[in-house]
Amino acid sequence: MNINKILFLSCLFWVCCIGMSVAQTTSKYDQHEAFAPLFYPTNGNEYRSAGGAPGNKYWQNHADYVLNVSLDTAKHRVSGSALIKYKNNSPDELPFLWLQLDQNIYKADSRGTATSFVNGGRFATSKFTDGSEIKSVSVISNGKPLAVKYIINDTRMQIQLPQALKANGGALDIKIEYAFSIPQEGTDRMGRLLTRNGWVYEVAQWYPRMEVYDDILGWNSIPYQGAAEFYLEYGDFDYTITAPAGLIVVGSGLLQNEAQVLTPKQLQSLAKARTSETTVNIRDSSEAALGTKQKGNLTWHFACKNARDVSWAASKAFIWDAARINLPSGKKALAQSVYPVESMMSSNGWQRSTEFVKGCIEIYSNQWFEYTYPVATNVGGIVGGMEYPGIVFCSYRSTGGGLWNVTDHEFGHNWFPMIVGSNERKYAWMDEGFNTFINHGSGKVFNKGEFNQKMINQNMGRSVYGVDPIMSTPDVIQSSYLGIAAYYKPAMGLEILRDQILGKERFELAFRTYIKRWAFKHPTPWDFFRTMENVGGEDLSWFWRGWFLNNWKLDQAVKGVKYVDNDASKGSLITIENLEQLALPVVVAVTDSKGNTDTVRLPAEIWQRGGTWTFRHNSTSRLTKVVIDPEKAFPDVDPSNNTWAGESKKAPAGLTAKDVINNYLTAIGGADKLKAIKDMSMSATGSVQGTDIQMTRKFKAPDKYLLDVFIPAMDTHASKILINGDSVKMIQMGNAVPVDAATRQKMKANQQIVPELSYLTDGSTFTLSPDITTDDTGNDSYVVTVVTPDGQSIVLYYDVKTGYRIKTETHVGDQVASVVESSDYRDVSGIKFPYSLKNFISGQELNFKVTDLKVNSGLSDEEFK
Repeated sequence: MNINKILFLSCLFWVCCIGMSVAQTTSKYDQHEAFAPLFYPTNGNEYRSAGGAPGNKYWQNHADYVLNVSLDTAKHRVSGSALIKYKNNSPDELPFLWLQLDQNIYKADSRGTATSFVNGGRFATSKFTDGSEIKSVSVISNGKPLAVKYIINDTRMQIQLPQALKANGGALDIKIEYAFSIPQEGTDRMGRLLTRNGWVYEVAQWYPRMEVYDDILGWNSIPYQGAAEFYLEYGDFDYTITAPAGLIVVGSGLLQNEAQVLTPKQLQSLAKARTSETTVNIRDSSEAALGTKQKGNLTWHFACKNARDVSWAASKAFIWDAARINLPSGKKALAQSVYPVESMMSSNGWQRSTEFVKGCIEIYSNQWFEYTYPVATNVGGIVGGMEYPGIVFCSYRSTGGGLWNVTDHEFGHNWFPMIVGSNERKYAWMDEGFNTFINHGSGKVFNKGEFNQKMINQNMGRSVYGVDPIMSTPDVIQSSYLGIAAYYKPAMGLEILRDQILGKERFELAFRTYIKRWAFKHPTPWDFFRTMENVGGEDLSWFWRGWFLNNWKLDQAVKGVKYVDNDASKGSLITIENLEQLALPVVVAVTDSKGNTDTVRLPAEIWQRGGTWTFRHNSTSRLTKVVIDPEKAFPDVDPSNNTWAGESKKAPAGLTAKDVINNYLTAIGGADKLKAIKDMSMSATGSVQGTDIQMTRKFKAPDKYLLDVFIPAMDTHASKILINGDSVKMIQMGNAVPVDAATRQKMKANQQIVPELSYLTDGSTFTLSPDITTDDTGNDSYVVTVVTPDGQSIVLYYDVKTGYRIKTETHVGDQVASVVESSDYRDVSGIKFPYSLKNFISGQELNFKVTDLKVNSGLSDEEFK
């Protein structure tokens, strides 16, 4: 499932987000807890070894499926039968079986509906269906169906067997007749889209699926509620889709009857694509528009081997193209894309999808484990981003870097969890986090890094530590934090493990070993931890405990510098501190007065005996600068204490905070001109992960304000705030967000063009730091902390030379709600405004460039309705 844009937008800098703790001087660190000796809850056994591999008696059950259904495009319904061949390899007899009926989440009385937010959300159901309509359930005995008793509870069905299924290889066949209506919006995992040339159907969770019975929990019966994904058995699939002639049907696995369902031209083009390094068109836009004169129905027959699931898509609106995938073993596979004409909105539209599919699968196959399916299909439709074996659903609106990212992410899931079959219902990070990690690698390689965006981990110190540890069930994690806990934080943890703890060689050997050991099996978190430790050759329990099991924070600081025998020529003694509970290695850059620089790397074990550590550096002159984490590789909650710069620069004697603010007002045009502003409108553009973003900001005195952050490719208002007098409305990701009285008051107070004018008159208090702050580029700033009458804290940075405000940090309690860096000041009607707004959101640098700015243009009240 793709959530990268969702994550960014939910943390948008203009609204309150999870932030970083303010500076502290008292350490919270306890080495006894960080390096506690006991970690693993159980010892290794015959099923799962202490070294992290499957044990000598490891087992898992097996399910083969024969599925035959019809698609009724008039009623948007699927109906047919499922024949499940189930084998019990466990040492336990099974008197009953549990199956998943995921379509029941769309019923009005489902548990998923009951646990959805009032204002909706990605996994809420907008229009209810009757769910899975079970017509009959029978067990095949001696070739004859025998009706059995069954109980349906929410998204699960228990079949009570007339005779217990024997252990260690007992097998039976189950036949189920069923039907369901395809929801238009299926919790962003399936659905249907109306295009100018007809409906696009993306069909998933479309048959009764066996729940997993394993050696950890027995039956894994967590109901499907939307956020938590799937845990499934492996098997072979043979399935047919009967649909009206003229529809193109694609599905997991390999089409078995091409000659019966494709035209001669399509067959010829498909054969060419199987040998082509570049994209070959199979069905173009003119064919999609004209359709076919064929009458009746066609049956499309697919087979998919050793998979945990299958899905499919169908439409007469599909444009279809394909190309060859080259695999390391010499085998070939087929990359293909189907999408409506609306997806060809630019030269960087879905015409490049097959190129992206081919590129990411070849990268992952060479780097980690060879792709195992004969075909890889990307479907453009209503679903924003969702993965299934050999087929993925991506937003038909995606373009450029956005299309690359969602395609790369969804196909990355063919490794996690399609090949490595972890339990997504419980451990989203074992598929989303691992996948996000390998996505970062592919982005650097594809087309020489065409869409690569460097992640700056230090900037995530403001948001990475939330209320929910990584090791939380997805349905428990706060929706606003799911993107961090399941995606970014575990991916960052693997990067830190590779780059700062194990090193690339040991890490990659251990990670590949994990994939190979658990391919088409069911690993637990402990199997992953044990494999990385045993292959990597380290006791990493301190890392797993701090990063995955707890939400501990990192705050490393330089405490001070002394010299051996007070003589700089004999070397320096540098003291560092660990002020929060998380222990990680330390990287220190040291610069001396002669201009020499050096980098010191210290292992996490320096914190085994306490939170303060002094090390000797063999310098021969006085030090001028000591910086922890110069490459910004760690998510430190307070980078301000990472630097020691010798004797700090001091603000001039007699200078006050009000002086600095008044100097700023003068520098940008003067208080009189600023007070004369009756209205202002601004338009700006930016991008995230290659997806364009438009920002509009409008103000009209005295009490009207509009902020609209819009994503054209998703046709979604990521964040919209409308203030009109006492009325305050807020929308995030297209959904209305309730605003309480306290938040409403703060939002109204914050949305001003030049808030300094209010600070001087509304009773706010000001404090000027005695120290001048120097940034990484050498620019000096005065730092003013403003506390408003309602207790809100804002930290403002003003350039010493120009007087301009260059950074604003807004604090909510002990959290930073927003950080904005401003530069490129330009004159508009005698007033200088910043035309560059730099933000660090979820570890990514987001730059907005102002494209249009008007003052006193006569905005009407209609602009704020």
